[in-house]
Amino acid sequence: LVKGAAALGVSGATLQALGRSNILLAQPAENKVRWVSPRGTIDVLDDYAYHVAIKMGYFGDIETTLEPGPIEATAGTKAVDTGQADVAYPSPGVYSLMIEQGSPLISVFEMCAYDVFDFAFRKGEALASVKDLEGKTISLGSAGWQGIVDPIIAQAGGDQTTIEYVDAGPQWGQSLAQGQVDSALSWAGLRAQWAAIGLDFDYILGKDWSKFPANSYVIRRSDFEDPAMADIYSRYFRAWAQGLEFGYYNPVGATQITFEAQPALNDVFEDKQIAVESLGQLADVFRGDWDARGGWGWHNEDDWNLFLKTTFEIGQLSKELTAADVLSNDWVEAFNDFDHDAVKADAEAYELSGDFASLSPPEGTGVASE
Repeated sequence: LVKGAAALGVSGATLQALGRSNILLAQPAENKVRWVSPRGTIDVLDDYAYHVAIKMGYFGDIETTLEPGPIEATAGTKAVDTGQADVAYPSPGVYSLMIEQGSPLISVFEMCAYDVFDFAFRKGEALASVKDLEGKTISLGSAGWQGIVDPIIAQAGGDQTTIEYVDAGPQWGQSLAQGQVDSALSWAGLRAQWAAIGLDFDYILGKDWSKFPANSYVIRRSDFEDPAMADIYSRYFRAWAQGLEFGYYNPVGATQITFEAQPALNDVFEDKQIAVESLGQLADVFRGDWDARGGWGWHNEDDWNLFLKTTFEIGQLSKELTAADVLSNDWVEAFNDFDHDAVKADAEAYELSGDFASLSPPEGTGVASE
């Protein structure tokens, strides 16, 4: 448990590196794209599409980096706003906090087709609904995550002002296991990762009831409005889309590629079948109801309008906004303009090795469905 918790934590060196004043400014115009993770670590399976795209050459000649940002909620979006990164990956709640501050950002690639956020409970203590969290204590990894949870509680018909939040840092899951709180915020992929380190919980799953969108990729609005930037961002997110499609058809292969890119995952997942299940949870929310989507990266404007209306009603946004104010689907066609049959062939032909050769794909993925 301790070993796994350490793997999920934030190192002092990481925080110091992101805090240095001599970080090179991001330069998308120079065929370079830098994005910063919001989780405090990149030793997770969440970014498997990126690692697949690197491995399979889908990024082409784009120079790209993936770096661990501080676990503080708005760190990634602030890095984009100030030019220290090109792409951030906020939840809608965190994104709304930056919108409220006047940050000139825009969402261009919807990563999660279902609401990725869940609530964890000790075994046998799960509540019947999210509304029943009224008056309870919820642990968070960052105080800023309140901006994620408040709208979710309100969406369920609950009074978010009655919630007591506990900022437990990287140990927020452990605080639930130790009985210090009633619930903990979680998400798809993290559920299996927590189970792998001995944090065995019951859950209310966001994908089962919530109509909210979840995390998306945001960039500077000035970049979006610059025609010269459209080409590199289209190629960059097209590579992400190809990585997502590869992961749908071969989740075990995507897991193996991610482990090879991030060896520290071996310290988190001693049972690699659990790692495959974790990636499967992510692949499920990333793909969503595919027949109802407009392709990888497509935003559901109805879901976003509901979220924005809710955040305005609870005072998290002081101005009533619509989806058109905060996102764009203009580049979605370009993101999906690739040879889908070739990516499927890549996935099906990918050779598994070592422990991964004996693992089974999770239900609902392309390989398991055919």
